[in-house]
Amino acid sequence: MDPAARKPRSLPTAHRRAAACLLLALAPLCAAAATPLPALVAQIDRGDFAVADAQIAVALQDPTLDDAARRDYAFQRERMRRMRLDFSLDAEAAKAQLRRQIPDLREDEFARWDAAGLIERLDIDGQRRYFKRAPSNLFRVSAQARARRAPDAPLPKDGPYEHLGPHHEEIVAAARASGGSSVAPRRVEVTQSLVVKADAVPAGETIRAWIPYPRAIPGQQQDIRWIASTPAGARIAPDATLQRTAYLERKAVAGTPTQFQVRYQLTVYARHIPIDPAKVLPTPNDPALQSYLAERAPHIQFTPALRAFSQRVVGNETHPYRIVAKLFDAVDQIPWGGAREYSTISNISDYALHAGHADCGQQTLLLMALLRLNGIPARWQSGMVYSDDAVGYNNLHDWGAVYLAPYGWVPMDVTTGRLDSAQPALRDFYLGGLDAYRIAFNDDYAQPLVPAKRHDRSDTVDSQRGEAEWSGGNLYFDQWNYDFQSRIVPLAATR
Repeated sequence: MDPAARKPRSLPTAHRRAAACLLLALAPLCAAAATPLPALVAQIDRGDFAVADAQIAVALQDPTLDDAARRDYAFQRERMRRMRLDFSLDAEAAKAQLRRQIPDLREDEFARWDAAGLIERLDIDGQRRYFKRAPSNLFRVSAQARARRAPDAPLPKDGPYEHLGPHHEEIVAAARASGGSSVAPRRVEVTQSLVVKADAVPAGETIRAWIPYPRAIPGQQQDIRWIASTPAGARIAPDATLQRTAYLERKAVAGTPTQFQVRYQLTVYARHIPIDPAKVLPTPNDPALQSYLAERAPHIQFTPALRAFSQRVVGNETHPYRIVAKLFDAVDQIPWGGAREYSTISNISDYALHAGHADCGQQTLLLMALLRLNGIPARWQSGMVYSDDAVGYNNLHDWGAVYLAPYGWVPMDVTTGRLDSAQPALRDFYLGGLDAYRIAFNDDYAQPLVPAKRHDRSDTVDSQRGEAEWSGGNLYFDQWNYDFQSRIVPLAATR
């Protein structure tokens, strides 16, 4: 007999599903096909967790589901768990937090701010829950709330380079004097750590940790020198890795936190590219730029709402620089607010468009989406910002770059936005410039780690704090702490 004749014929997918359900005695469960993932995601975004969980159970019982789809459905269950951690306040807890700064908070005030959407919330299975940072965010998005604060209530602190200062003037002067675009270098030594909490995993199990590590970027950050790690034997990802890390392993010890640490030095340059709008040309038809013009689901999608917002801001403008400036200013007007974990948000640029506030990464993704929609290439960068030693400031930060011919790629930091100066070079500093107090770990978002993570990442978009896991699963942010310490050292240290 012909061997081909003995090969069983493949059944259509629908038939395979029906057969599998009968074999598993799951006919009632399998009567309906699994809910399509986009519909399930939207259901979770609305707070319909119980229904979504049941639909995930149905999908995961489907033997025809491939491994990638199975992981996608399972992650939506994990996303709901993370959302519950973010939306951890009921109304009374939210009011209690507000009363720390408005001791005589009235019920009608809270109700009015709540009805206006100024206190971020989500109704989860019919129960109203508030984002844990919504009370503090209220003072950033509402002038009325700010005016009601007690006189001695502490004010939120901005970073040292979020307002015009001597460093910006130093950069502009140095660029003019030298004619260069990379100036005012700082040599910095960094110690970054990730500490897994005691008994987060069973004793004797190996914890795998990824700590962000910088790439060499000519003219921006160079002369990277490794110093040491704890434990020894770190595996540094190749320099071409777009979300670069140092990878470490260590066994857990009962009752003891598990510490991972890396130390290194590098030289960071400030950037200043003075842009003459009259010299800006249309974007060239260059294949190398095409990926920076494209949609990239889920976080960069040209939705009807995005198109409508773009039309309102851009109007009939066709000049590339003026389009960039208009969109930069429009996104800069969105108040900064403490962010939900990125892995819980199904479309970050759309979220930033509608939430009434956004943090640096959310603003950057929104601006990238708008620029790409208008035919202007845009890309991502992120890492840490810090300060001179006396200030002792550091923070996670995201920014980006925009392509403007004939200048090429120029940096942009829409979150810091325009500076308060009558001089265009200083006012527009962050549209074509960067300070020398930031390290980039990432030249793109949502890129694979090296070595690959086996379980879902805690941050599916960014990589600034680190990641950790063990054989039993991912270790989420509530199971470990991170720390970033920097000190400026003499430039002679590189010689």
